Amino acid sequence: MSHDPVRLELVKNAIGSVVDEMVLTIVRIAYSSIIKDTMDLSSAFCDRHGRMIAQGLSLPLHLGSIPDAMEAVLAECGDDISPGDVIILNDPYEAGGMHLPDIFMFKPVFVDRHLLGYAVLVAHYNDMGGRVPGSSAADSTEIYQEGLRIPVVKLIDRGVRNEAVFRMIAINVRVPDVVLGDLDAQLAACRIGERGMTALAERYGVAELEQSFEDLLDYSERAARTTIETIPDGVYRFVDHLDDDGVDPDEPIPIRVAVDVRGSDVVFDFAGSSPQVRGAINCTLSFVRSAVYFALRSIMDSDAPNNAGFFRPVEVRAAPGSILNPRPPGACAARGVTGFRVIDAIAGALAAAVPERVRAPGEGGTTSYSISGYDADGRFNMYREAIMGNWGGGLGREGLDGVANPAANIGNAPCEVVEQQAPLRVERYELVPDSGGAGRWRGGLAVLRQLRYLGERATLQLRSDRRHHRPFGIRGGGTGAPSTNLLFDGEDALELPTKFVRPLLGGQAVRHVTAGAGGYGDPFARDPGLVLADVRNGKVTPKAAEKAYGVRVDGPPWRVDEAATVRLRDERGRSGGAAETVD
Repeated sequence: MSHDPVRLELVKNAIGSVVDEMVLTIVRIAYSSIIKDTMDLSSAFCDRHGRMIAQGLSLPLHLGSIPDAMEAVLAECGDDISPGDVIILNDPYEAGGMHLPDIFMFKPVFVDRHLLGYAVLVAHYNDMGGRVPGSSAADSTEIYQEGLRIPVVKLIDRGVRNEAVFRMIAINVRVPDVVLGDLDAQLAACRIGERGMTALAERYGVAELEQSFEDLLDYSERAARTTIETIPDGVYRFVDHLDDDGVDPDEPIPIRVAVDVRGSDVVFDFAGSSPQVRGAINCTLSFVRSAVYFALRSIMDSDAPNNAGFFRPVEVRAAPGSILNPRPPGACAARGVTGFRVIDAIAGALAAAVPERVRAPGEGGTTSYSISGYDADGRFNMYREAIMGNWGGGLGREGLDGVANPAANIGNAPCEVVEQQAPLRVERYELVPDSGGAGRWRGGLAVLRQLRYLGERATLQLRSDRRHHRPFGIRGGGTGAPSTNLLFDGEDALELPTKFVRPLLGGQAVRHVTAGAGGYGDPFARDPGLVLADVRNGKVTPKAAEKAYGVRVDGPPWRVDEAATVRLRDERGRSGGAAETVD
């Protein structure tokens, strides 16, 4: 390291503050709830060679996708980069994108005609056109059905807006005022990044700042290699499943991984995973890389920045034509659920190597839905949201309730926002008792959200999973409860698939329940005091306390029957049985 470590730490935090401010800027001024409230976006700064130096707030799962998109920009634009340019893209096959609702934006940062790097922000848009509002339907079968494909193109050329591109986007989407408003908010955030990095160059000088880039890359590489070296050498395998692809409902989809650790290098090989599927859950290789980097990062102690140095000791392999590296024109709008399953499969593999550092899986990733229709005045409206969340249990770590999956780091929209933006009434929003996987450290509880449609007719799109393949437990922990989808029409309740598009009529209500998280460790080793606290808080029922944990809780007032608890646990020990699952 050529710099004083203290000075490098100051530079690292200063760059981090710049990219964080980009996120805070777009959140403050964006139009759509998916950006303002859910915060489905991510920011970064890349140097002039396209190497990611720092990532900002929000989605860790965008970590590995930015380099692929950056590479496409450099390949397409070459030396045709000038002050005042802004470049966008979204296409996953020709431009390094992930899926069409995610628009990448790149703003080159110049200091006295010297290209310092690029302010980068990727944001999820409410609609990109296509056959289904929201552009994320899991039952699309080719990318042409999913919306407007944007290649690498200059949105602004030397400070002049390319109005043809703005018009092309506006005419292809259902809510042009919202989409164009978000696009302008994204532009403003990139200008904030440009301003911040220019100020840092003035403070430290270009030469020192660029040397700091090199030092930060090396720092993250060392941290990654140190983490990998703590994993015993060997090959660790695991297979997890997606329930279906939204088109063939009875076909489970395997995700297989072999984690090959050799010294400070690691290969994640997904050979044997499902071939490319008909539905839209095919996952681009860039997003698979993101999932891999996050899974490795999750067992890391260092606070080294997320940058291209972190990627150096990691190799990711997925066969072309597979669900994790699809060929065009494979549909991929709902690819997010597959990325989450990649993370869970890696957790299962690493649990055999370093179980003390791995949590059981959470709910399986975001449940994405959109409701779109016309109000009484004939105006089109659309509401889009992602629902999560919980964390699984880990060694000495309780599962968490009502929080975002750590790979996504997004939020559920407040009920007031939902009801203000669309003709919807939030009837229930709650945690579900007994849904967390039993364990010495319990898995987080499922989240229930029930919405009633108050308009005349709408289209409902929903993508979920983990109904038939529940979040698994680790080291004897129990599985989480399955996800469910129900449609209420009067007194009748209809069970819906995990992934679907269907009409929604006025007065009908839809209920979604996420899966519960997996537990960690033997449930009969759980501290009875913790079981009692869960009963008092309504997280575990007395019946489940007895069956799943071997703890008799009487009341109210609630108290542990210690003699009965000892007897229950002794009986299980003598029989050699496992704790019972409570449905």
